[in-house]
Amino acid sequence: MNLMNAQEGREYIIQSVVTDDEQMDAFLFSLGCYSGEPITVVSRMKRGCVIAVKDARYNIDAQLAQAIIVH
Repeated sequence: MNLMNAQEGREYIIQSVVTDDEQMDAFLFSLGCYSGEPITVVSRMKRGCVIAVKDARYNIDAQLAQAIIVH
């Protein structure tokens, strides 16, 4: 399941980041979004969501949220 399908307020573990775009992959890694890291969807918006990862909150668009696979 990707972050766009994740339930708000529940903590998930990142299983993988699925993208062919190296810049997107590097950007998500710089935010702390990599395999094994806990992540929470704080809220949803029209074009993305707010996530909490590594004691920080980020607003990411739907394309980034769909690339993050959680379980």
